[in-house]
Amino acid sequence: MGSAADDRRYGLPRCACGVDVHAHIVPASFPAYLKGPRPTGWPEMAEAQPCHRHVVIDGRNYRTVSDRCWDVPKRLDDMEQMGLSLQAISAMPELMSYWMEAGPADELQRYINDQIALMLDDSAGRLVGLGAVPLQDMDLALAELQRLMRHPGFAGVQIGSNVNGKPIGAPEFDPFFEAADALGAAVFVHALRPAGQDRLVGPAQLQQVLAYPGEVGLAAASVICSNLMLRRPGLRIAFSHGGGTLGLLLPRLEEGRRVFPALQDSIATSPTEQARRLFYDALVYDEPTLRHLTGLFGETQIMVGTDYPFNFHERNPVDRIEAAFADEATRRRLLHDNASTFLGRNTRPAT
Repeated sequence: MGSAADDRRYGLPRCACGVDVHAHIVPASFPAYLKGPRPTGWPEMAEAQPCHRHVVIDGRNYRTVSDRCWDVPKRLDDMEQMGLSLQAISAMPELMSYWMEAGPADELQRYINDQIALMLDDSAGRLVGLGAVPLQDMDLALAELQRLMRHPGFAGVQIGSNVNGKPIGAPEFDPFFEAADALGAAVFVHALRPAGQDRLVGPAQLQQVLAYPGEVGLAAASVICSNLMLRRPGLRIAFSHGGGTLGLLLPRLEEGRRVFPALQDSIATSPTEQARRLFYDALVYDEPTLRHLTGLFGETQIMVGTDYPFNFHERNPVDRIEAAFADEATRRRLLHDNASTFLGRNTRPAT
């Protein structure tokens, strides 16, 4: 089987076969808040250079984004160049707004989810939605989850790695996971306001580069230590950035469970066995690391992830997987079959 790089070298059209489970959107605009003073954290847009806008939160430019965050035709063109047949889109993580008052946060999430729905409608089936819910209020979160899952274009939701400092494995979030399991909603976990930022030395971008993997690893570990997958074996939950540091934490968890009776009592079965029930994206920027994680978690658990369209994203996801694996069946699983299982729909490219 020739690689995508070979296809380009010989002037052949690139095979669009990858399914990207980790890509983001920002709406082209945000509504004004009309029910009183603007809540803390309510976003607005400001014009920037051509094809760009500033996302302004509490008077501060949080991020400058391009129109690829909301322009569906440009996104579809880029997907073609990246070798992607389908992309699951979710909001820029900061927009999940867990720190906002619950009522305004619910309004904002509904607006963003509705904007995602419009993008799905314009995509001719090339985009699938992962919405957001206000997890700081369980009743509102469950109501919005049920609303989302009535829309055929949504496969599930994106959630943060923590909710105002509480890990997602904490027992208060079990009603959400119970509902996601019952509704067949895929759950994609993204790093959010990571722990340890105060230990970084250097520019703010190090949050994404260094703090996100540690945060995701702790979130995944909280799911394992709380035995979530043993209680909800049908739940489909995935972790961004290759599971972050989880791959390095697992041997310590296994040894700790052997050494400490309290851990053996609290973690009902092997941490590694539980980890192999979770899904992970392949966003690690390195073929040896990708091969290691596939061996550790299983080749049925890894999926394409790009973090498109932000600057720090995987630009050649198909090439990366084809460079890492020579076996055609392994490539097929990582490129689209595993995503089909996670998203709960047929994602195989037409032949």
